[in-house]
Formats: sequence, structure tokens, C-alpha cells
Amino acid sequence: MPARKDVDGSMSVPSFCGAELRWKREAAGLTLQEAVEGSFFAQSYLSEIERGTRRMPVELARHVDRVLETDGFFERRCEDVRKARQGAHAEYFAPVAEAETRARTIEEWSNSLIPGLLQTESYARAVIHSTHPLDTPGEADAKIRARLQRARLFDDAKRPEYWVVLHESLVQDPSPLLSASEMAEQLDQIAALGRGRRIAPQVLPWNAPTRPFTGLSLKFIEFDDEPPLMYTEGPYHGQAIDDPALVKQYRKAYDRLRAAALPPEASLDRIEEAAEDFRNGKQRHRLERCRLA
Repeated sequence: MPARKDVDGSMSVPSFCGAELRWKREAAGLTLQEAVEGSFFAQSYLSEIERGTRRMPVELARHVDRVLETDGFFERRCEDVRKARQGAHAEYFAPVAEAETRARTIEEWSNSLIPGLLQTESYARAVIHSTHPLDTPGEADAKIRARLQRARLFDDAKRPEYWVVLHESLVQDPSPLLSASEMAEQLDQIAALGRGRRIAPQVLPWNAPTRPFTGLSLKFIEFDDEPPLMYTEGPYHGQAIDDPALVKQYRKAYDRLRAAALPPEASLDRIEEAAEDFRNGKQRHRLERCRLA
């Protein structure tokens, strides 16, 4: 059995609380399974909290406080951990960003913006300045750093598996927010991740025969030991759905969109061609040609 890796409680508030939880549990002589008995949570869930990779729900904190006789300590720390986990993310999105770090598979459909996990700094800055024009430079920079940090998921060569369906307009249309060179850079980044076999991008053509939910962004996250999660959002709100029946319905709509999209290899060709056209100032001609096709 590999040696247990100790948690460095100085790294963050969640790590500190996780290290303290492990110390209290072991001092009480309890295993992970014994500590969660009588709750609705699995021992793997508690293990992730102890490692600082997952936020503790209030219900579990109250249970742990009772079992370990910690006089409400972990319940009181829940808000501190929530704020630390949220960081510069919007409150409604912070749990989703956290869920991405535990994901086995992430699949997205995007109709209006390049997904946050794929955005370059220029693209992220343009979107944040457009949607939050009153942010101070410091506030905007914090949001940009938080968004770019999410892409560290791709540093792992195998996990999560990531599929994304992009509407063709995101690839072909000149953006009012970016210069042509910045759009080329954004498309180059997507293509590089695709050619590196780190993501599987697909482009949904203008004339695709399916239209269900084309006006709604969709993100599906699957885990090793949790029910799947679906997330959709607008500029200032988001909704996470974990009801299995509803997730299944949305998943069917996503599957129809993906079936109508170009295969990954053909999609990569189209993305790379569009990037080259942006670099060479040929995008308007290409766009007109695609729409007439």
C-alpha cells in the first residue's frame, strides 16, 4: 500500500480544514467509514474533504461535529471554506468549477462563447470587460486568473476526458470583442489541444439539420462515484441540475447536437483553416462562402 500523503494545511483554507478534520478523526480512532456512518455521505467524499479538494456541506459538517465532539467547529468553518473555494468565480459557478477538478468526463455544447476552459487570456479579458464593465482592474484580473487556472485540468494527460461542440459561428465569425490576430490565437489554442489529443472538439455547421437547444449552453460532468451533473448559464446566472431524469433528457438533446456536428478531425481542419484566414485577413470572404454553401 502506498504511503499516505499528508495534507499541507498552509496551502489554503480548505486544506487547513481538511488537515484538521483528519487529525481530529484519527485522534478519535475512527476510520473514514466510521466517521460518516449515520450520514448520507460516502467515505470517499469525506476523504476528498480531508485532502482539501472538496468543500464540506453544512449537513456533513454538523454530522462530523457530533461524531467528533468538536463543538460546532467544522460547521462554523463551512462559510470560510465556501468563500475560499469561490475565489473570483461567481457564487453560482464556484461549485461547478470545483466539480470540474473531480470530473472523469466533461462534455459541452457552446453556441455563443468559447467555453471558459478553452479561452485564451485575450478572449477571457474581452468577455469579462464586456459583461462586467464596472469592475476595477484588480477585480477583472482576479476573474481572468481564476478562469485561466481552470484550464490547468489539461495538464493531466488523461483526465478529464473533454468533448466540446462549438457552433460554427464561434469559429468563422469575426468577433466584435477581439482583433483578427487574437481570434487566430484563440483558435490555435483549441486546435493545439485537439491535435495533442487532449480534447475532442466538434463544429456544428450552420446548416445542421437539428435545432433543439441551440440557444442554450450545456455542460455535462461525470464522476467516478457521484451522479452526473448538468449545468447551463447566462451572462449573470447559472443553474446546476443533478436530477437524473432531467439530466438524461438534456443529455439526449446534446447527443443529437453532437451527432449533427462534424467529426473531430474534420472539425480541427475547419478550426485551423479559420485561424489561418484570420491571420491573413481572408475571414470575410470565407464567411460569405460558408453561408452560401
